[in-house]
Amino acid sequence: MKFVAVSLVSMSMFHFALAQQGARSEISFNRDIRPIFSETCFNCHGPDEASREEDLRFDIPESAFAEREGGYFAIVPGDPKASEAWLLISDPDPEYRMPPPKSHLVLSDEQKATIEQWILEGAKYESHWAFEVPQKESLPDAMSSEWSDSPIDRFVGERLKEEGLSPNDEADRRTLIRRLSFDLTGLPPTLQEIDTFLEDHSPDAYESLVDRLLDSPHYGERMALYWMDQARYADTNGYSRDGG
Repeated sequence: MKFVAVSLVSMSMFHFALAQQGARSEISFNRDIRPIFSETCFNCHGPDEASREEDLRFDIPESAFAEREGGYFAIVPGDPKASEAWLLISDPDPEYRMPPPKSHLVLSDEQKATIEQWILEGAKYESHWAFEVPQKESLPDAMSSEWSDSPIDRFVGERLKEEGLSPNDEADRRTLIRRLSFDLTGLPPTLQEIDTFLEDHSPDAYESLVDRLLDSPHYGERMALYWMDQARYADTNGYSRDGG
């Protein structure tokens, strides 16, 4: 089994986001649009009836696509210029632009472009991800036969190929056990654990090492650490009412 370490530190988050967007074949409502609407639109045009305005909802297509009083439509799939919502979002006059200035919410140019592209692609809605039937992704072929048979590494390999990068050489066994031990237990491997792994030449030596570390109580401590920190378990006087 081979592992890859890829650094994208030199790429700014903005360019990384654009690269991600460019790699996508189609805008997804749940992935790309719902977060934007939730942040900037749902307060006035979402599921909360108490705060809803103009009896318009952008979280469901039945409302977003419905004909409005006056014969216009908030969203016309495939036609941003006929979509009143898009015209208001892109209006250069702040007096008419949505979201309104009094909301103190602003759509970035990138978010506007994403919404426009979504409408152009047909404004396809999706139910909440929790109600979507999971679909198994087909495994990419990129470099898989050359350096790894791991399904996860195939996706890594595909991205490396897109970026014009190649995998690192396989790490030596001492490095592998050290990385894995820190990842799963937060502790360095003991000398005995290193020797045991180095002497194990079976095809599933690495998998056996993973199983041993997962069975360690230190793995449970490692996983519980984040929850304990969140619960302020480490604090001796965390809350004002705990003083004494």
